[in-house]
Amino acid sequence: MHGRTVLRITGSDSTNFLQNLITNDMARLGDGLVWTALLTPQGKYLADFFLLRDGDSVLLDVADSLAQGLAQRLTLYKLRADVKIEATDIQPSRGPGLAPAGAFADPRHAEMGWRAYDGRADQPADWDALRVEHLIPETGIELVPNESYPLEVGLERLHGVDFKKGCYVGQEVTARMKHKTELKKGLAQVEIDGDASVGTEITTPDGKPAGTLYTQSNGKAIAYLRFDRAVVDMKAETATLRRIF
Repeated sequence: MHGRTVLRITGSDSTNFLQNLITNDMARLGDGLVWTALLTPQGKYLADFFLLRDGDSVLLDVADSLAQGLAQRLTLYKLRADVKIEATDIQPSRGPGLAPAGAFADPRHAEMGWRAYDGRADQPADWDALRVEHLIPETGIELVPNESYPLEVGLERLHGVDFKKGCYVGQEVTARMKHKTELKKGLAQVEIDGDASVGTEITTPDGKPAGTLYTQSNGKAIAYLRFDRAVVDMKAETATLRRIF
């Protein structure tokens, strides 16, 4: 798998340190791989990553594009805590289907297969097709730093947020969106007839902005939509779109 960095987090305070920052519960590491995110204080997405317990340390698997900024942000937060954050040369791998021995099921969705950190080779799959079919956002495509809200992009549905764990950065805004408001925008699966570039604006038949088009595969796509404008026969360049769910 290309484009991933694995950080190792060690120190006697490392578990509590992460628990106070991330959207998920560190206790879930006892069950295997955990998918989670770091938010801004205003509740917007900064980075998503996988965590894995490895002896006395925690491995953090994040996209290369976010690794440096994430490490810097974590370093700012650690203050005087006994926490060390260092890069490793571990290369994650992944594959479809049930997790083989020594690998870990992807916690987001059963159809996303497994991930491993022991140097084995990737097993090929049409990952874009799987993501579109099961509405799973990807770092740097549907997940946009300083812009996306975790509930709008599906973190709760994909087991990336724990509402019982207590405080974390951005928790207040996320809880308010969960309990006090109905989401008016978010990711949705659409049928697409034709092609359009990732990032193309989606409009209603009468030209009103309705959202943004993202990953496309097999006549379907992931789109970020204003739900009140997600009508039949939306447009993205020359393509026609219809919301599925």
